[in-house]
Amino acid sequence: MRSILSRAKRSAVVAGILAVCAAGALAQPAAATPAAPSAVSARPTQAEAACGVLATGASAAAEAAVRAACTQIGVWYTWGGGHGPQPGATYGQVDPTDPASEHDPERIGFDCSGLVRYAYAQATGQDPLAGNANSQYYSPRVSVRIPASQGTGALLPGDLLAWGGDNGIHHIALYLGAGKMVQAKQSGTRVMVSDLNTGGDYNGAVRIAATPGQDTNFSTWGTDVWTHTEPSTTSPRAVKFPGPTRIRVSCQKHAQWVDAEGYHNDAWSYLPDYNAWLTNIYIQGPAWLDGVPTCR
Repeated sequence: MRSILSRAKRSAVVAGILAVCAAGALAQPAAATPAAPSAVSARPTQAEAACGVLATGASAAAEAAVRAACTQIGVWYTWGGGHGPQPGATYGQVDPTDPASEHDPERIGFDCSGLVRYAYAQATGQDPLAGNANSQYYSPRVSVRIPASQGTGALLPGDLLAWGGDNGIHHIALYLGAGKMVQAKQSGTRVMVSDLNTGGDYNGAVRIAATPGQDTNFSTWGTDVWTHTEPSTTSPRAVKFPGPTRIRVSCQKHAQWVDAEGYHNDAWSYLPDYNAWLTNIYIQGPAWLDGVPTCR
């Protein structure tokens, strides 16, 4: 069995996608303190009172992220806001596709991914989710994926809810529990609590690990890597990983030989979070993964 050199050098970074509520390509001003009290209601509204951890079962970091996001209720949505050198509200930009964004450069606030970035930075003391909504959804910090087909029963507070298609997530929000979410929605609005709507192009949710490798086993490498319903490239495709993605592997087996990226390997791994198989060629590590049992 051949041994694969470290693939970390070959890992491709997911191409940045300018999403509706994601950071733009222009440089952002330095992070600023959220707008003065006049930008936030002096008396808590019903929505503010309802913003918090509304269900049990989440990690301490996820609950802390929810609480951090809830402190920003009433802060302006600004297109590109929250993507300065440090997490925190910033002046926004004009979104050329949205006339309602004309005042965003005058307002200090967040776009959807800027709010998520701030929440998890406050929760972890790091900056694990810098980037736009698409890069957050495919972050190596993701430990669990909950596709839209699974509904909302498996959701926990702090999970990131996403809308869009493969490699095209355009909106992201934090789940609170009890069918509620906190979000920076669109220009002309403020950070708010909303009912979770799983219609339209709702893509599902992801759960973020507080530290790299927590509740995870391995990482994929390469771009646009497909998993399959069976350990064979001729079986139907299941889920595509646009870039390096943290995955759990429950077992591995010898099946179809695959030639890819200059490697030849017959080992396949089962990914329980996706109910799918992936050739070990695209999993960082040796050809036969250390510590992973053989599928029975």
